[in-house]
Amino acid sequence: MSSRTPSQSGSRPRPLRGILLVFLAAALLVTGFGGGVITMWFVGPQVRQAAEAAFPALRAQTEQQQGLEGRLDILRQAWDILDREFIEPERLDPDKMIHGAAAGMVNALGDPHTLFVEPISAAIMDEDMQGSFEGIGATVEMVEGKLTIVRPLPNSPAYHAGLLAGDIILSVDDEPLEGKTLIEAIRLIRGPAGTTVRLLVQREGVAEPFVVSVTRAKVELPNYEAKMLEGQVAYLQLSEFNALASQQVHSALRDLLTQKPVGLILDLRDNPGGYLHIAVQVASEFLPMNAIILQEEQRDRPTQVYRVRTKGLATEIPLVVLVNGGSASASEIVAGAIQEAKRGTLIGTKTYGKGSVQNTHTLSDGSSLRVTIAKWLLPSGRGLDGDGLVPDIEVPFTLEDAAAHRDPQLERALAFLLHKE
Repeated sequence: MSSRTPSQSGSRPRPLRGILLVFLAAALLVTGFGGGVITMWFVGPQVRQAAEAAFPALRAQTEQQQGLEGRLDILRQAWDILDREFIEPERLDPDKMIHGAAAGMVNALGDPHTLFVEPISAAIMDEDMQGSFEGIGATVEMVEGKLTIVRPLPNSPAYHAGLLAGDIILSVDDEPLEGKTLIEAIRLIRGPAGTTVRLLVQREGVAEPFVVSVTRAKVELPNYEAKMLEGQVAYLQLSEFNALASQQVHSALRDLLTQKPVGLILDLRDNPGGYLHIAVQVASEFLPMNAIILQEEQRDRPTQVYRVRTKGLATEIPLVVLVNGGSASASEIVAGAIQEAKRGTLIGTKTYGKGSVQNTHTLSDGSSLRVTIAKWLLPSGRGLDGDGLVPDIEVPFTLEDAAAHRDPQLERALAFLLHKE
């Protein structure tokens, strides 16, 4: 996702005579047809030609505007009828109705990646993409309609307050969570660092619910893991390409490489992607200078080519990239660039296949509109939408593997680096 602003034109100023002719032509459009005909013949053919060229464009623009206003009027008509006739007027929530209309308009495009996101969800998603948030620091999910803690994050306020995996949160500051969505519940729990939130907790084995007071803090999202594996192989796992990812990858690589590893495993499994510019920065850590990372096709613009512009830390070490069906978007940019440059070997299963770029616009009420603005291509020019990357070495990961705490893909990567198997 990346914001774009129009570039300013550098065209040279026109002569004064040209400016006057354009001004006169504009005046003709205002003063009326009768006087305009006389004036056109009086000032000469150049102005007449300018005006004749302007009339069709103005008429087309006016007709287009009238057509759009007429279509938007359908929404007003529907609103008025519902407001006048719907049997349960208390259910007429203007915010929900407006958001529903916006979401329906976006959904009509048929692009799964162009989305309207309501204000609460948009705020939470934006916070998470910054790599940190202010709250209690616990992952949660809805289990049978109840907000359940999956796990407190290490060294978080939730951890220090004694919250446990499996705890059910019944209310937040005396506001019941029954009937609320996951996003609504999270929004209640999050808040400014230093403030206290009171959670009514139900715990298995404890007869009565009890209150836990948690002082919120700034929580860094656990986005990466770096360690040394057997055989002196370095391992770096990245969860998403958020705003902090390139700094985290650079720092982790610097520390790992000081330990003189014989090879490196970059784990992008289940990484859904993130910011495009962060993906370019991360890929640049592994590819040689001037190598193509991706090509981007935009509307009404020439194709843009992204290349490595900075010297990376891990451009020569033997490299394996782990991927699977959850590796998408920015993950595929990095893995695809490495594969096509023959810089490393992809191991795992076929990736998701998302070859598009979204730009996020924050609307006046805090909701957001995420719009597909470009498609990206591999360095070779091949698109990935719906296709995905096929690993050089395919290794499945089954439910039986997960239940037995086995990781055959990681094991295969180790064998490849250590024994070239």
